[in-house]
Parts: sequence; structure tokens; C-alpha cells
Amino acid sequence: MTRKLLVLLTVLVFAVSGFAFADNITLKVGAAVVPHAEILEFVKPELKKAGIDLQIVVLDDEAQLNPALADKQIDANYFQHVPYLESVSKEKGYQFTVAGKIHVEPIGFYSQKIKSISQLKKGAKIAIPNNPSNEYRALALLESKGIIKLKKGLANYQATPSDIVANPKNIQFIEIEAAQLTRSLPDVDGAIINTNFVLDAKIDPNTALFRENANSPYANIIVVRKGDETRPEIKKLVATLQTPVVKKFLLDKYKGSVVPAF
Repeated sequence: MTRKLLVLLTVLVFAVSGFAFADNITLKVGAAVVPHAEILEFVKPELKKAGIDLQIVVLDDEAQLNPALADKQIDANYFQHVPYLESVSKEKGYQFTVAGKIHVEPIGFYSQKIKSISQLKKGAKIAIPNNPSNEYRALALLESKGIIKLKKGLANYQATPSDIVANPKNIQFIEIEAAQLTRSLPDVDGAIINTNFVLDAKIDPNTALFRENANSPYANIIVVRKGDETRPEIKKLVATLQTPVVKKFLLDKYKGSVVPAF
């Protein structure tokens, strides 16, 4: 009777948790260095308790994380937002899906030459990301501050300076690879930069003259190959990343520069 009860209790524990593994399972997740890899390092011990050996894969070029996922070199990646994913999937034909939303990194305007938006002069040079989704994001932020106006009806979160219909200050836009924007700061009047690159360059995100608010649609996501979102270890990864403990970690460590999206 005792044996039967023990077996029953074991079954119940597995059923409730849904995520316990008899043997260690290796889960390879590609990530940006900051803050994604840091966040994954934080949850690694908790996943270990569940029998998941989380291996964090950081590549020199983040753009290679999607090809690595497509080639099954990794099981998931964590570095991008939905508009970017949709843009590259359309271009490359990736069969990916979103397993969960984790955080938002509000994109911001940084400058080494001015202290407030009112000091932005006519003909000023502003550097922006050169990939379609983040370029739109940068231009939309400038539009929200009344600096430019974009044409109506833009779809799929994509725009370039050619979509600007009003530019009263005659701003000159310099399109640069997102990872190089922090290096452009000495040469321009300002740059709109993703927070992960700001953190990686050891720049205080709170020095941004202005940023997106927490309602940004650009949540950073766990991405997997279609069909893999139902794998127990993927579910456990997302569930662990979306706990109150992780929410507190994000708020305490990043102080508003990385905002929970769950």
C-alpha cells in the first residue's frame, strides 16, 4: 500500500510540475551578451534543479543566431523582437515561432553634444539603425517627439528616411549597423540606440535624452523552430523566465533600462 502511494505521489508531482526530467537534458540557447545572456545565467541554477542543463551560446555576430537556429546548432535564441523576426523570416524563409515574451529594452536617443532635445539644431546629424524594423522604431520615436513626421499607412513596422514627409529641422540621417551606433556618437549630434548595445558599451541607459515607454511593441522573445514550442524543456525555460523572481531581478539590476514584458 505504501509503495502504491509513493508511486501515486511521484506521478502527481510530475503531472503538476510538467517539467521534471529523469535525466539531464541539454538545452542550447543562443543569446546576445547583454542583457540576454545575463538573464539566462540568472535562471540557469533553477533550470538545473529541473534536470535541464542550459548552455548559453554567444556569437560575435548576433545576426548569425537565426541561421544557427535554422541549422539546428541551437535549440532556441533570445536576442530579437517580433518586428525584426518577421522582417528576417520574410527575407530568409525561416520557419520560426515565438515561445514567449520576456522583456523590453526601450530604445533611446543618446548624445555627447547636446543635453536636451531643444538644443537639436537645424541640419543636425542623427545616426539610426540600418535594419528595417529598428529603423522604423527609431524614426517613430523621433516622430513621437515632433522632430519629424512619417507618411501614413506604413506596414510591418518598416520605414526608412525616404518615408519622412515632414522634417522641419532638415535632420540628416546616418544609417549605421545597430551594433556600431555607440561608436558613432562622437561624430554625430545624436544616435538612437538599442539598450543592449548601450549596456554592452558601458553607457548608462539613463543618460538617454528620451526613450520609448514600457508599452513598446518590441518585446524581446524566445524564438524556436516551429513545433518546438511544445517541447517540455522549452516550456520550462519560458516559464522560469516569466516568474516574479525574474521580474524583480530585471527591475533591480537594470533599473528601467530593461523592462519585464510579462
